Amino acid sequence: MAKPTVLVTRRLPEGVQDKLAATFDARLNPEDAAWSGDGAEIVRRAAEAGPAGILCAAGDALNARTIAALPDSVRIIATFSVGTDHIDLPAAQARGIAVANTPDVLSFATAEIAFTLMLMAARRAGEGERLVRAGAWTGWAPTQLMGTTLEGKTLGILGFGRIGRELAQMARGMRMAIHYRNRSRVAPELEEGAIYHDNDDSFLGAIDVLSMHIPGGAETRRWLDATRIARLKRGAIVVNTGRGTTVDDDALIAALRSGHLAAAGLDVYDGEPRVHPGYLVLENIALLPHLGSATVETRQAMGDRCIENLAALLIEGREPPFRVA
Repeated sequence: MAKPTVLVTRRLPEGVQDKLAATFDARLNPEDAAWSGDGAEIVRRAAEAGPAGILCAAGDALNARTIAALPDSVRIIATFSVGTDHIDLPAAQARGIAVANTPDVLSFATAEIAFTLMLMAARRAGEGERLVRAGAWTGWAPTQLMGTTLEGKTLGILGFGRIGRELAQMARGMRMAIHYRNRSRVAPELEEGAIYHDNDDSFLGAIDVLSMHIPGGAETRRWLDATRIARLKRGAIVVNTGRGTTVDDDALIAALRSGHLAAAGLDVYDGEPRVHPGYLVLENIALLPHLGSATVETRQAMGDRCIENLAALLIEGREPPFRVA
């Protein structure tokens, strides 16, 4: 029996690609050629390969127009991500194409990056690293690059899902108090003493550090705007490892320049890989290139999830275990 054909849009970790090649007729992208951001090119390659499945990744142009033009052979889109912002889910449903993602395997790794950015922002680590690399460091000084400690501070977690709760556990080790804002209150055993807020005003006014873990989309676009930033304490820190679209870049830059916010740390950006040029000239911001899930272990686990989803539908004839649409 012939193996199902799967079109893979990006170069994936070697172990994942080996497993794909063993399981499917995998049409890989070994050079990581940058064609998956072009919907027309995705359609052209899909028409050429006639795949039963597409394994895509964040940033791929699987919008309504692309999905509408895919060949009838496509039965499933498996994304190498938890987020599905890059896929038009209603368009896939209209075509009868299943969509599946990779939950539960990247929460700790992403929380690690949020924690890293919190420390970098609070302790001015980016500034210090740039100082040393520039050869401008002249030695220890009593007032050099004084930051602020996280010990005893209040961490506000916006979106208390798996990643937010993992971050809360890490922050407890730094003796931080945990407050959270969520669509609804979670069970007491998941709170572990964290304080729930049912409104933005009380939440933002109570915290010293804001860490954002909310999904993208129209409802959350530019959630952190000038009005909400003004409700944060003067000297607060903002970290975003969720979605770049949830931050009003101009408002955040203005608050960092004015000193209302002491510092910020970003791993995601609106329109990435484009980064707002206003961030690049600021010293009081730590910038990372979307490293949330970038560990060897996590990326392998994400690949395994994709293969599970594809194999379930295309080989075993059952529902993908991590289907989202």
